Amino acid sequence: MRIGRIGYLIKEGLKGVFLHGFRSFASVTVIAACLIIMGSFALVGVNVDSIIKDMESESQILAFVDESLTQDDARLMEGAIRSMGNVRDVKFITREEAMERFKETHKDNVYSDLEASVLRNRYVVYLNDITRMEETKTALESVPGVAEVSAEVGIAKGFITVRNVISVITAILIVILLVVSLFMMSNTIRLATFTRREEIAIMKMVGAGNGFIRFPFIVEGLVLGLLGSGIGFLLEWAIYNFISGRIMDSMAGNLFSILPFSTIMTPMLLVYLAVGVLVGTFGGAMAIRNYLKV
Repeated sequence: MRIGRIGYLIKEGLKGVFLHGFRSFASVTVIAACLIIMGSFALVGVNVDSIIKDMESESQILAFVDESLTQDDARLMEGAIRSMGNVRDVKFITREEAMERFKETHKDNVYSDLEASVLRNRYVVYLNDITRMEETKTALESVPGVAEVSAEVGIAKGFITVRNVISVITAILIVILLVVSLFMMSNTIRLATFTRREEIAIMKMVGAGNGFIRFPFIVEGLVLGLLGSGIGFLLEWAIYNFISGRIMDSMAGNLFSILPFSTIMTPMLLVYLAVGVLVGTFGGAMAIRNYLKV
């Protein structure tokens, strides 16, 4: 296809965007809205996943050593604990070290006379996979010499459940909203093709190929898709920064951190553009296929 002809077809496609102003605006708005909804759930999922990874890097289980064991005997247990599959690292804490940490945390004078003997030697066990915390806790309880195991299994399960629910909801929403976007896009272009059905029929009768006829409508869909994805991305950026700023300024900001948008900007932009291209080109191609059957 010659360059001049391609230029003509692109010009015709762009003309269609402005010719059907309200319908084009509706398509762009729907695509942007769908992407914002999908993107918002995806961003929540990404942040929950990041929080879980932070928990994994800091997650620990305390394995308290039986009081009847001497410190030397307690240190001999390290090999058995370290050999467990989900254990990333192990640190032995003596009674004395535990008491020093306790007094640093609780600076009230009421605790200043406490003896280290009231505490127990313990192991701090760091995990590779927080989803296996309960399994690892059970395994630690079976180690000879371990008197008690303390682990925040409930909190870990809560975050994992939230992540799984968000993942499922996001996947379902992506499918539903993609279908809605495709339907809206193809409807817009189908209306455009309906007004030009006689022109398309004449072009077919004089020998114009399907590609020549279809190309302007695909360009129109592509432009609308890219406009929708671009606007959706910019709005998502503004909404995310506003909400994350409010969260970090609140009490919740002391409990967990929100990923800055700059760290996820590039993949988000690529996904938005990819969805815009997919919805636009596919919607444009679908809308005109019935009018090519002459």
